[in-house]
Amino acid sequence: MNVRIHESWKKELNQEFEEDYFKNLINFVKEEYTEHKCFPPGNEIFSAFDHSTFEDTKVVILGQDPYHGNGQANGLCFSVRDEVKFPPSLINIFKEIESDLKKPIPATGNLERWADQGVLLLNATLTVRAHQAGSHQKKGWEEFTDNVLKLISDKKENVVFMLWGGYAKKKARLIDDSKHLILTTGHPSPLSANRGYWFGNKHFSKTNEYLKEKGAQPIDW
Repeated sequence: MNVRIHESWKKELNQEFEEDYFKNLINFVKEEYTEHKCFPPGNEIFSAFDHSTFEDTKVVILGQDPYHGNGQANGLCFSVRDEVKFPPSLINIFKEIESDLKKPIPATGNLERWADQGVLLLNATLTVRAHQAGSHQKKGWEEFTDNVLKLISDKKENVVFMLWGGYAKKKARLIDDSKHLILTTGHPSPLSANRGYWFGNKHFSKTNEYLKEKGAQPIDW
């Protein structure tokens, strides 16, 4: 499996890759990709770690599972490939940006443009079997991504963590809020958003205000 991952992340995660749980996880993933259709494509599993360096990462958005429909997932949480119809959660993300920052809804749901600016678009589970949501959960991915969150919290300062929905909010315990900004709100899925738990959170303007305060370049959402 020819995965792409930036050298700066390889250096930081090298120890993690040597752990027994991770070796078992990779064996499981290889077997799944051999025997079943899985997403994202093998070379995009670690895309979140390839677009921006460890040093340049200044925002973390946490998702749960990759999209499991054909041609959607590209290794970045909430993101889809160019030309793919926007999933409902992504529509609500763009609607919030439109109301928060007065930016028009973009033509593409491909969020590589965010990733290239230092936004780590991290799913808690990095792979999934086609059309079977949650099929690769509890196989080791969560241990890996929890350790990534701890690594960023421990080794960096002034990172914004956006935790949307109950699952993501539980990860706040891994983050030192004395040196990072943690923003929490409901999930952008229609179920949550239509109950009033998503719209009006202003996470995108709050993030940029914090980054500017800390002397960092704001994100062009």
